[in-house]
Amino acid sequence: MENEKAIAILNDLLTITNDRLKGYEKVEGKIWEMNHDLQNSYEQMTTQTKIMKNDLYNLITQSGGEAKDSGSFSGAIHRTWVDIKNSVLVASLEKSTLENVLFGEEAAIQAYQEAMDSGELHGEAHQLVRDQLASIKDSCHEFKGKLENKA
Repeated sequence: MENEKAIAILNDLLTITNDRLKGYEKVEGKIWEMNHDLQNSYEQMTTQTKIMKNDLYNLITQSGGEAKDSGSFSGAIHRTWVDIKNSVLVASLEKSTLENVLFGEEAAIQAYQEAMDSGELHGEAHQLVRDQLASIKDSCHEFKGKLENKA
């Protein structure tokens, strides 16, 4: 069924969105409080991601699906790796944290692009995923610029 495929794709994106939120929670307070420019960007990304999560959740349920509101195992492993890496690299914590944020954002962009390329999303689902992909690309671009300034 087409609708089932679209719901599965939207649930995958919901999982990725949850991973993004959990990742942001992991780095919260590590460098953001020391750098207000980063803190403002971080808070904007967190708010935006919460809205994206709600929009995906609502679209899934409105489409007759059951939203699977959890993170992924691979996301949990990545966050653990970030913790270990950051505990060793204290001297370059800000740069390392930005690199990890970018890694997560680039993984999200890839997943969203694959969802768009699948051809399974139509109408409101296609529009929502396209808009969310654009937002993630914008935040990724912003953080790349901040990382280049730290180099």
